[in-house]
Amino acid sequence: MKMVISDRFKTILFHLFLWSSWMYLSLSNAHDDELYSKTILLVTLITLTHIPLFLLNTEWLIPKVLHQKGVTIYFWSLLAVVTVFYLYHNFVLDIVKGYLEPEQTHGKRTITGLVAILLVAAISTGYGLLRYLTAQEKIHQEKQQERLQSELSFLRSQISPHFIFNILNSIVYLIRSKSPLAEPVTMELSELMRYMLYESEKEQIPLEKEVFYLKNYIALQEVRFGEDVEIRFQTEGSPTTQIIEPMILIPFVENAFKHGVGMIIDPVVQVTVKIIDNTLHFSVKNKIAPEIGEDKDNSSGIGLRNVRRRLELLYPKAHQLDINQENGWFVVDLNLTLTNIVA
Repeated sequence: MKMVISDRFKTILFHLFLWSSWMYLSLSNAHDDELYSKTILLVTLITLTHIPLFLLNTEWLIPKVLHQKGVTIYFWSLLAVVTVFYLYHNFVLDIVKGYLEPEQTHGKRTITGLVAILLVAAISTGYGLLRYLTAQEKIHQEKQQERLQSELSFLRSQISPHFIFNILNSIVYLIRSKSPLAEPVTMELSELMRYMLYESEKEQIPLEKEVFYLKNYIALQEVRFGEDVEIRFQTEGSPTTQIIEPMILIPFVENAFKHGVGMIIDPVVQVTVKIIDNTLHFSVKNKIAPEIGEDKDNSSGIGLRNVRRRLELLYPKAHQLDINQENGWFVVDLNLTLTNIVA
C-alpha cells in the first residue's frame, strides 16, 4: 500500500534534518570535553535565534511581503530583519561570553555569527521561494482540474439528449411499421437507455460493457433499416481487464448512421473493433453523398466535436484520432491506449 506523506509532515522532517545538521556542523570543531559542553549551550542559544529568522522569512516575508509588495520592499524588509537578528545574536554573546567563551574569541564569534545569519537568510529565501512556487503551481493545477472537470461534466450532459433523440426515432419507426419486434426492441432500448443514464456517470467502466453496448446499438439499427443499409460489424480480440471512458465510441457510430443513410445509393456502415493488449483500434466507415462530402464533418453537430474534446481531456497523450474523407467514404480511425482494472 502506497504511503501518502502530508505536506506538514514533510515540513517537520525538513526542519529536523536542517537544524540537527546545522548544530552538528557547528559543534564539529569542538574536541575538548569542557569546551564541547560550553559550545553545545552556546550553539543551542544561537540556533534559537536562527530558527525564528528562518520561519519569519519563509512564513511571512515571502508569501506576504514579496508576493503582495514586490521585490524591493521584500529586500529592505529582509535586510531589516537580518540586522535585528544580528544585533540579538551579539546581545546573546555579550551575556554569555564571560562564562562560555574566552574574551579573545568573542570577535571571531561575532563575525562567524554574521556569516551564519546571512547563510540562514539565503537558505530560507531559497526554501521559501521554492515552497511558495510549488504551492502556487499546485493551486493552478487544482483550478485547471476543476475547469476540466466542469467542461467534461458539461460535455457528458450533452450526450443524453442527443442519444435519446436517436433512440426515440427508432421506437417511432418500429411502431409505425407495426413490426412484431416493436415490443422486444423497446425493452432492449430501455436497457440501452439505462446503460446510458447510469454508466455514463462513472469515470471508467470495463471495456467489455462498452463493446456490448455498441453491439446492441448496431443490432437495433439493423432492425430499423433492415436490408436498406448494409451494416458490417467486426470485432477482434477480447476485452477483459481494460477500462474505458463510457460513451466514448458511440458518437462515431451515431454520426455514421446519421449521415451515411438516406439519399445515398447503396449505403454502407462499417464498424471495426480490434483489441491488442491495452490498445483499442476502432474504425467507423460510411458512404457519403458527393454533394455533401465537403460539409460532412461540419454538419456532424455536437457528436464529433464533443467526443474529440473528451478525448483531448481524458486521453491527452494516449489517443490518435484521424477523420478523413476519401473516395466517397467518411472514415474515422481511433487508436486508444487503455489502462487495466485495478484489483
